[in-house]
Amino acid sequence: MTQDVLHGAPPDALPGTTAATPSTSHAAPLGRAWIAAHIPHSGAMCLLDSVDAWDDAHIRCTATSHRDAHNPLRSQGRLASVCGIEYAAQAMAVHGALAGMRDGVPDQPQAGRPRVGYLASVRGVEARVARLDTFEAPLTVEAERMSGDGNTVLYGFTLRCGDEVLLTGRAAVMLDASGALARATDNSLKGEPT
Repeated sequence: MTQDVLHGAPPDALPGTTAATPSTSHAAPLGRAWIAAHIPHSGAMCLLDSVDAWDDAHIRCTATSHRDAHNPLRSQGRLASVCGIEYAAQAMAVHGALAGMRDGVPDQPQAGRPRVGYLASVRGVEARVARLDTFEAPLTVEAERMSGDGNTVLYGFTLRCGDEVLLTGRAAVMLDASGALARATDNSLKGEPT
């Protein structure tokens, strides 16, 4: 068998991946406790159960919280498919945290903390089902870093249940938006260009 495209996954596990996809060896799977410690969500709001595979451009996670009657995203006892955007956003946050680790080892952070990201926009969202809570099997949450610079990152994302695609789209993430806003406000108060 050829080298895994994503550590812990067969080469055909992520659609659209090719032999040119980076295939560095990264530790996977990572559990819910690790995820909750590395994203700003905890308790019931940490929606992901595990990171099953990842590399520099991709991440694949599993979630079962869509079945939880106490899921904080439920409204009137239902979990709308658009809530999948939050699942994808958390996968992107985990990917950012993992990408910030030294040598791809999750317990060896680089100097400083990972950069904070804020969901700036979502586009091209296609919900193929009305609800997520009607699915019994675990959800697979995939995100792919499509482009980015020092300030923003564009991800494509897909939520699946088994082979069925539930939700797709793209999301722009602004990195360290609070720091940029604080600097712009400070410069504005001083009369300096932002």
